[in-house]
Amino acid sequence: MANRFSGKGGEIIYHAEVSALTEHAAGVIIRTSQGREIETATLIGCAGLMADRLVKMLGVEPGFIICPFRGEYFRLAPRHNRIVNHLIYPIPDPAMPFLGVHLTRMIDGSVTVGPNAVLALKREGYRKRDVSFIDTLEIFRSAGIRRVLQNHLLSGLGEMKNSLCKSGYLRRVQKYCPSLTVNDLQPWPAGVRAQAVSPDGKLIDDFLFVTTPRSIHTCNAPSPAATSAIPIGAHIVSKVQALRESQSNPGRTLRAARSVDALHAAFTR
Repeated sequence: MANRFSGKGGEIIYHAEVSALTEHAAGVIIRTSQGREIETATLIGCAGLMADRLVKMLGVEPGFIICPFRGEYFRLAPRHNRIVNHLIYPIPDPAMPFLGVHLTRMIDGSVTVGPNAVLALKREGYRKRDVSFIDTLEIFRSAGIRRVLQNHLLSGLGEMKNSLCKSGYLRRVQKYCPSLTVNDLQPWPAGVRAQAVSPDGKLIDDFLFVTTPRSIHTCNAPSPAATSAIPIGAHIVSKVQALRESQSNPGRTLRAARSVDALHAAFTR
């Protein structure tokens, strides 16, 4: 995909942290921490864990805050590669957007278990020891996140216990595969979920986009985001086309965006 993008004239810039965004009538100026300036007619933001901060750089109050939840995984010992042939999921909890610990057969034949959902003390806190004072302060200053932690205190403490105690994590997996032992759980890379939280403490569990005259930002993309990547991309393209039409016809107003429910139906049908 990177080769196709570059072949069409695109440029991929690595290790370029965005330090400032300036939106004006003709486009958006992107400034990086390396001092580079990039100007574009339309900015498409897919910043994940930094989505709310990117929107704020444009002087827009996003109406949510990103709360990082680390999802920790294990891989089963190779002797268990055939213990399952399909995905095995727990019964979902309607009060939580997380899928819970499940078993996944990977394309290389291995089997992973996870993830859990542990509050990360750093936006990009992929390891238990990753802590950012600025990110932690922001988390606990947020009234919305504090309400989430209060409303889900017991489940949150349980997730933390199972994160620190491998035997607790194992018990969750043994509900589906009782023969597994602690030694069967081998380290596997963690992920960090960029969970959008509303000011009143609700975990936003649907797709969320923020649009300005010259930009569109994907701010929340819960499961099945990966499965729905193609239709989500098509939706973003249609939004960009609408932005460009409005830019070329200043007197024309944009049609109201479809509701979140409509977007969810479109992406999951």
